[in-house]
Amino acid sequence: MRPLLLGHRGSPRAFPENTLAGFQAALDAGLDGVELDVRRLRDGVLVVYHDAALPGGQALSTLRRLDLPGHVPTLAQALAWARHSGAFVNVELKFEGLWPDDRVGRTLDLIRGFGLGQRVIVSSFNPLQLLAARRHAPEVARGLLVHRAYRWGPLDLVPPVMRLTGSAALHPTHELVTRDLLAQARRQGWQVNVWTVNNAAEALRLAHLGADGLIGDVPAALLGARLPA
Repeated sequence: MRPLLLGHRGSPRAFPENTLAGFQAALDAGLDGVELDVRRLRDGVLVVYHDAALPGGQALSTLRRLDLPGHVPTLAQALAWARHSGAFVNVELKFEGLWPDDRVGRTLDLIRGFGLGQRVIVSSFNPLQLLAARRHAPEVARGLLVHRAYRWGPLDLVPPVMRLTGSAALHPTHELVTRDLLAQARRQGWQVNVWTVNNAAEALRLAHLGADGLIGDVPAALLGARLPA
């Protein structure tokens, strides 16, 4: 068994997160690819950055590309790196409001343009973004991010959301992953890609349970999940 291993925002313990240097370091360490975050600037440029604002407090949505530090890559630069390197990429559309904006379509157009449709999964906490992604580019896989159990009374909300969005994968935080959750995923036909896994023992536990992918900050911890065939 060989779970897909992805560097969470690259290799953030060794390089600044969401940078090309960090992405390459994750690949050089033996991982299969990276997870990265997409935001939009005032001038419409899509960039790879996690937070909504720079450390000084300036909101990214008010800035232009020229206003950003040089190490912040555009999404196009990150996808060009992925095409050249052969990396698998989990592209997270950051939650910037309930209703999807043009980031969804433009992100998917770039993925298509770089020929990465089979080496990318687009993820989000916002089901409406995933629904918009399904309508725009149904061939690009989608993953629903979850950080807690989503219930309304006796109803588990995850299965209907997965069906609505046509998501191939569930992306839970590692604390949520149990044998029962993996069994439910198998019954539903979902893949399970787990974040943020930074402990080697936890990575091995999840691999033994049958997780399809692990996302973490520490490549060495993730590599311990590689089980012999």
